[in-house]
Amino acid sequence: MTDHRMDVPTYAQLRGHVPPGSSWGVFEHDPERGMANFAGPAQVLDALACVRRGAVFSLDHALDAFDPPMARARKAPRHELLSAHAEARDDVLREFYLQATSQVDGLRHRRASGYGFYNGVPDDDIRAGRPALGVQRWAEKPIVGRGLLIDVAGLLAAEGAPLDHRHGPALDVDVLDRALRAQGERVRPGDLVLVHTGWARWFLDAGPALRAEVREARRATGFRQTHDLPEWLWGHQVALFATDTFAVEVLPVAADTFLAGAPEDAGMMHQELIAKLGVPLGELWNLTGLVADSRGHGRWDALVTVKPLHLVGGVGSPPNATALR
Repeated sequence: MTDHRMDVPTYAQLRGHVPPGSSWGVFEHDPERGMANFAGPAQVLDALACVRRGAVFSLDHALDAFDPPMARARKAPRHELLSAHAEARDDVLREFYLQATSQVDGLRHRRASGYGFYNGVPDDDIRAGRPALGVQRWAEKPIVGRGLLIDVAGLLAAEGAPLDHRHGPALDVDVLDRALRAQGERVRPGDLVLVHTGWARWFLDAGPALRAEVREARRATGFRQTHDLPEWLWGHQVALFATDTFAVEVLPVAADTFLAGAPEDAGMMHQELIAKLGVPLGELWNLTGLVADSRGHGRWDALVTVKPLHLVGGVGSPPNATALR
């Protein structure tokens, strides 16, 4: 396959931007799509080669799978059926929090502290019904390309150090490179990278008491808060980064790298990934079936489509993600 790499600054050069570590102004066309721009027509065409068997996988959990959700400010939706007469049915979702289950965070989900929303979009434009940075940007032009599954859970189990999700371990970026070597894969520019840790499946299978324990502690497996992850994503020109974890990054925060710049949330990395780099960030994805198929067939790529709800001005959305092989 051709290496369709875009000519963009290095991450080291982005560290000299304002704000530091940002891709503001880098994408001339469709700038509000952020790093989704790395997956263009060439990547879509290359990804067609991944489809050989006609196998299809949903990457979304049910809307009410996480009940209650890990985020205490969210709720699982209540589904009601309506009937105007005996022969018809409609439905409505009450308390529909669009980021309570499998989701993609839009670029208005996090503001860069002291600088503003991605690309300097004014705060006044970040309102319901206004299109600026809305998740509809990825519905109008869906994110499509080669999805590459990285089986971190499988690697660590094989190394004799399986993940203990109850204690919410912090992952370092080198685990991605080790897993790729074990799988005989490499990231191509424009890939949609999907990281399997097993956390979501573990959480859903855990008993109520254990789920309540980790939820109350706001404790979840994820990546350590350092510059390594944003540098890795930008350096590989990743178009979307999704995991089966609650927040992609470990909670509680495990490093103070970003504490001074993001004191509002104890130094979380979301502002680096979303507000500065413009990464479409997937959380709580359902990778169980896809990883089982990958282990069985020895293939780790797939054609992946991501089309969020077409909600103008939406902060986030279920990804409506599908993998085809």
